[in-house]
This record gives sequence, C-alpha cells and structure tokens, in this order.
Amino acid sequence: MTIKTKVSLGVAFLFAVIIAIGGMGLYYLQSLSTDAQNILKDNYETLEYTKKILEQSDSLHTDSLRAFREMESSLRLQEENVTEAGERELTHTLREVFERLKHYPIQEADVVTLRSLCLAIQELNMRAIIRKNELTQRTASNASTYLIVIGTLCTLAAFTFILNFPGYVANPIAQLTRSIKSIANKKYEERLHFDRKDEFEELAGAFNQMAEKLDEYEHSNLAKILFEKRRIETIINRMTDPVIGLDESNRVIFANDRAIDLLSLSRADIIDQYAPDVAVNNDLFRSLIKHVDKSKDAASVKAVVSGKENYFTKESIDVSFVATGEKERLNLGRVIMLKNVTSYKELDLAKTNFIATISHELKTPLASLQMCAKLLMDSRVGSLNAEQTSITKTLGDEVTRLSKITNELLDLSQVETGNIKLNKNPVTPGAIVDLASEAVKFQAERKHVAVKVSIEPETISFAADLDKTTWVLINFLTNAIRYSPENGTVQVRCRIANGKISFAVEDNGPGIEEKYIKRLFEKFFQVPGTPSGTGLGLAISKEFIEAQGGEIYARSQPGHGSTFVFELPLM
Repeated sequence: MTIKTKVSLGVAFLFAVIIAIGGMGLYYLQSLSTDAQNILKDNYETLEYTKKILEQSDSLHTDSLRAFREMESSLRLQEENVTEAGERELTHTLREVFERLKHYPIQEADVVTLRSLCLAIQELNMRAIIRKNELTQRTASNASTYLIVIGTLCTLAAFTFILNFPGYVANPIAQLTRSIKSIANKKYEERLHFDRKDEFEELAGAFNQMAEKLDEYEHSNLAKILFEKRRIETIINRMTDPVIGLDESNRVIFANDRAIDLLSLSRADIIDQYAPDVAVNNDLFRSLIKHVDKSKDAASVKAVVSGKENYFTKESIDVSFVATGEKERLNLGRVIMLKNVTSYKELDLAKTNFIATISHELKTPLASLQMCAKLLMDSRVGSLNAEQTSITKTLGDEVTRLSKITNELLDLSQVETGNIKLNKNPVTPGAIVDLASEAVKFQAERKHVAVKVSIEPETISFAADLDKTTWVLINFLTNAIRYSPENGTVQVRCRIANGKISFAVEDNGPGIEEKYIKRLFEKFFQVPGTPSGTGLGLAISKEFIEAQGGEIYARSQPGHGSTFVFELPLM
C-alpha cells in the first residue's frame, strides 16, 4: 500500500468522525427545533386566540358588533387549531355558547360560561406546553448523553490515530534526514534500509545508489565543481520565492522552479536566453526586468497564479566583486527576487473594508446621540441641575470625539483603497486660511489661544482641492491649539517660493523629540506622553497633500514648539 493511500485512508477516517458527530448533532438539533415549533403552533397560538376572545367578552355590553366580529374571527382560527385531547369538545361547546350570545339577548351567565370555557382551553394547552417541554428536555438530555459518548469514542480513536500515524510517516523521514546530513558531511558509506514495500523503500534504493555515485566522484576536481554548482542550484530551487539571475550580458543564468512556474515557461525557454528576447513574448518577465538600471526596486508586481491574482514585491540586487590586485569593481550581473505578499494585501483590504463598514454604520447612531445631547442642553426641553449639565456636556464632548474618529476612519479607508477623489479648482490662500481659522475659532477661544495669520500674497490663485486642503490646515491648527499653553499663540504663515505655495502652522508647545519626527505621518502613531487621539489625522493629511502633488513635513525642538508645513505646486 502506498503512502498516499495510507494518508488518504487516515484523512477519510478523521472526516468520517467529523461527519458522525456533526450528523448526530444536526439530528438532535432538528428534533429540538421541531418540538419547539410544535409548541408554538399547536398550543401558543390557541392561547392567543382564547386570550382575544376573553378580551372581547369585556366589550359585549359596550360595542357588541365589533366584539362579536373579533370573537368570531378568533373562534374560527381556534376551531382550525384543535390539537389536544378534549380540546375539540370544549371548542364545540364554546361555539354553542357564542352562537347563543350572538342570536339571543346577552345573558351574564352565558358570558361567564364563555369565559370559563376559554380558561379551560387555556389550561388544557398550558398543561400540553408543560408536557411537551418535558419531552423536549428529555430529548436534549438524550442528545447530550449520546453526543458525549460518541464524541468520547471518536476522540479516543482520533487521538490514537494522531499519536501513531505521524510517526509512521515521520520516522523514515527523520532517518532519511540523518542520512542526508551524513552525506553532506562527506560520509558516503551511509546507507538506508527500509523494509516497508512502499515509496520509502524505493527512496532508500535511490539514496543508496546516489551515495555510491558520490563516492566515485569524491576525489575528482570535476566532482567538486559540480558539487558546488548543484549545491547553489539546490539552494535556489528550495527557496519558496521566485528568483531569477542575469549575468553581465543580460542573459538568464538561473531561475528556480517557483519563477519558472510563475512565468509559465519551460526551463529551456528561459535558461541561457537573452532576457529582452524572452520579454518580447512574456509580459510578466518584461515587467520584472523593466527597471534593470536600479539596484533595488520594491515595486509591486501583479501576476495570475492558478486562476487567482497574486501580488509580489520585487527586489533587484546588483552582484559585483573586486578581483585580486584590481581596484575597479566588476559587474557580474543581478539577481531579481520576488516575495509573495498576496495574503498581506488581502488582509489589508479586508481590514480597510471592515473599517469603512464599521465607520459608516456608526455615523447614524452618533448623529442621533449628538442630537439627543443638544436637546438635553436646550433649556426649552427642561432645566438641568449642575451635575446633570456637567454629565450632558461630557456626553456631548465624547460623542463629538467619536464622530471625529469615525470621520477619520472613513477618510483612512478612502485613502487606503486609492479612491481619493480630487476636486481641483482655482482657490486663494486667503480662502483656505479663513475657512480653517473659522473652524477652530471656538476651540481657540475656549483655551484663550490667539491665532495670528500672515499671508504673502493673499490674492494669488492656484489649483487645489479646497475641502481637502482646508481639512489638512484645520488638522494642523487643531493640533497646535491642543498642545499650546493657555494664553499661547499659534502662527499661520503662507509663502510662495520656488514655484510652490507653502502653508505653515507654528505653535509654542512642548515640541517633539527628533527621533519621533519621521514617524509623525505614520498611521496610528502617537508621540508617547501626548494626549490621546487616533493617530490618523497626520497620516490622512499626508495622503491628501501628496495626492495633489505636494509635500508635507514637520520641524520641532523639545521646549521650543513645533512647525507643520505642507507645500502645493502653483501650476
């Protein structure tokens, strides 16, 4: 029996265990579901019908026409839902009493009889519900017992299989590994002996033959050269990522199996071939050698593997050396390495979609909470004491903070999916600064921070997305006001230089250490010891500015405040 057959039988056994446990579980779940549905249909609906009849019996003296009509409807439904022993006789008697009330003057004794009959039907169905519930409980108890017994037996069987079967496969592999290590240490007398009548026995024969051949070539120079070459080829082929090597003449000297499979070429079609010639008929290979003038290229490469789009990062490494007695470095070629990042890209896309969905779903309840907080603070609704006013204000501030976080997450998802939509129109620096200053006016006044503006010149026009550019400036101003001391000053400067217009926001806050400056525009990064936030504002600002062809950066010294700047092209 082959190893493949043994493994298939083992997997089939485990699959049968899963099917057995799952099937029994589904069976008992279906039984419990059926019992519950029977209780609901057979008995609970009867309780509802008789309850409606009792309710309408109280209206016989005030609105008899409507009461008789409702009672007739409920009684007819009850007659169609007779399920318990004795219920039909009670329902028939109830019909007689109802007809007597309907066609003759209403007698109080008939009304009492009607109510008594309804209560008797209810009592009969309540006892039936209790009885069926006890039956359901017994079914559940039996299901638990059977599942525990069968699950225990299957677990023991599976556990025994797991303990024994891996060793059956792994032990020969471990022995083969030890023998291969001996061969690697040039102990060519090493031999394998498997008496199993399967692939391992064939492998042992092939291994022994290989060891004999290696022993023959051990002392020859050719064998040493071939050994080194094969060792390098083995290392390259064992690599899980595609690797392609080009010599100084741009010919392909090696490509591992992963690379050949990715390019959908045969080894003869690529090895020892001139790279541009191969690229003529292979778009993927053409994209791989496109930037051969760069030592490193981390660009993303997309390729279809097994009918699925895969993403790779590409790295091109120059290979050179300085010969003995020479000063100039000789170029030996380059190596192109690809790393499959499909799983990371899929996870990143899933994360982005999750953030976008959650943020979008939070907007409606947050808007409702903001409205409720405003209504509570409105004196026209009702007055609040000091403690209630404080709590309501805190609620409003927290809801506002959550709303800001939600909007930033939505902007982040837009940025990460590459769906930044720019609406570029002619704008003036004054318009951007005025909108931003007005947006933070209340925050500045509450902290007694003065916002000073200097624009040179104010009337020049340039193309930009007004909303996104203003959003970035508002984010700068908000951060500057937050970190400025009471009665501090925030300076906004707008200047033109080298064909660019720059907006700078300077504060006199505590400043930022130099080691954190380069990380300020990373997503979710926050300088240690600063007030809590999302860490998204500056990252989104960077994307908005760079999408318009601009630059963004920061300067700061601890104890001397910080300056945040973004620049946009004038043309």
